[in-house]
Amino acid sequence: MAQSNSKVLLEPAYVLHQRPYRDSSLILEVFSHTYGRVGLVARGVKGKRKQRQALLQPFRPLHLSWSGRGELATLTDVEASGAAHQLVGPVLLSSFYINELLTHLLHRHDPHPDLFEYYRYTFSQLDGLNQPQQLQCYLRLFEKQLLQEIGYGLVLEYELVQAEPIDANRSYRYHPGQGPMLALQDEANQGLLFKGSSLLAFAEENLDQPQYLKDAKRLTRLVLDFYLGGKKLHSRQLLLDLQRTTEVAALNRQQD
Repeated sequence: MAQSNSKVLLEPAYVLHQRPYRDSSLILEVFSHTYGRVGLVARGVKGKRKQRQALLQPFRPLHLSWSGRGELATLTDVEASGAAHQLVGPVLLSSFYINELLTHLLHRHDPHPDLFEYYRYTFSQLDGLNQPQQLQCYLRLFEKQLLQEIGYGLVLEYELVQAEPIDANRSYRYHPGQGPMLALQDEANQGLLFKGSSLLAFAEENLDQPQYLKDAKRLTRLVLDFYLGGKKLHSRQLLLDLQRTTEVAALNRQQD
């Protein structure tokens, strides 16, 4: 892992998360282009530097400067490098989900410049988005890219045991950390299996059919939960709560 330099100037970055520190400061988790995930102390931003605090929000492209080595460096300057992305409702909650994934799965000071660029691209697509299916597509593709970048890329084109190409007409059980294994015809727990056609579609990033999108979500959930090691994602629970509330509201309208 690359340790951050003692002095960094105007590094492209996004705030992933912030929490209060002492009376007037914040501790930030940021995702930067060159240095990966970095922990910073933003001193005094709740006092005389409130203008700086207003900039230090998630989903806004920034240039950050900091100094110091170790787990927590000190923020020295912040500049906006673009307008904050316009994210509302499920898109906003999904955006917090992306940030939470990065916070849990990226090691500090481990550079991922390609992932940073994909993160930036993803939010350019989510900006102002109000189409649920497109949102789900962008989420699945980001999860796929994230797993690839951190060394846990999905195996989607060949079978685990015989290393034979995936057959679109067969079913497979996916083993996190390994890959897909051909399922027996009478295998139990059919709900845990994946059609070969869905695996191949995800490999080609073709999620235009509802079944492909549904299976991609099941697969990334299975694999991410494995690597999260039991960690619960707060944003995921909020998304589930919002979905339930929406479904109940729709049912009540039908009954009125």
